[in-house]
Amino acid sequence: MYRFLLTRQWVILTLLVLALIPTMVELGFWQLHRHEHKVEQNSLITRNLEAHPVPVTRLTSPGHTVPRSDYWRTVTATGTYDTAHEVVVRRRTSRDERIGVLVLTPLDLKGGGTVLVNRGWVPAADDQQAFPEVPAPPRGEVTLTGRLKADETTSASGIKDLEGLPDRQVMLINSSQQSQLLGHPVLGGYVELTDPEPTGGSPETIAAPDDGSIGPHMAYAVQWWLFAAGVPVGWVILARRDKRDREEAAAKDAESGEDAGNNDDAQKPEPATA
Repeated sequence: MYRFLLTRQWVILTLLVLALIPTMVELGFWQLHRHEHKVEQNSLITRNLEAHPVPVTRLTSPGHTVPRSDYWRTVTATGTYDTAHEVVVRRRTSRDERIGVLVLTPLDLKGGGTVLVNRGWVPAADDQQAFPEVPAPPRGEVTLTGRLKADETTSASGIKDLEGLPDRQVMLINSSQQSQLLGHPVLGGYVELTDPEPTGGSPETIAAPDDGSIGPHMAYAVQWWLFAAGVPVGWVILARRDKRDREEAAAKDAESGEDAGNNDDAQKPEPATA
């Protein structure tokens, strides 16, 4: 009855179905894990942004790698800006997606130590080799608030983005790199400035991370699982339809054969009578 399932066409189709089902199930779990990661990340962002501000020296130190659990923690710092060693970070976008640079200024902390402060975004100079116009930070001792971020890195092979770049321009925000330029230790990570808020002519501060959207990953997971469930159903429907079509074709062939036999009988001459 279902011997046609052993034909080359149906064997290939069946093998394809058997390969698609686990693949789609796995893709569904992949999207589920992405959903769970996004939910966890949003919870971390919300929790850290709402946490009571603490001095930056409580969470980091020279050579320290900021752990993911401390990303976006609100920190405070008091000190004096070192504008002589200020650099800009190339190829960064503003809130409205304009290409420019970030202003990275060391802050010499009151009581000792230095931390990097990302003061915000400014437009790049028309000449990519030139240093852009950067608004000066407040003079004298300042107290600021910001979000703690981890160092940006390229690969385990090391940071080499200084090669070939114009003076005082970098591609990454990295405390180890800036420590080499300054000639003294720098606290690990950096502070993304949020307060005091910028005034006229100040760099545009960086927008807070989005802690509300979880994306469509759960919907994608459900879709993949529905596809996985639908594939065997589709296979069964196709098999039954093929069986029905074959039975109808066989019945027509049999009917055609009977009609041909009747016609042959009708054309036979009657035997002669004496």
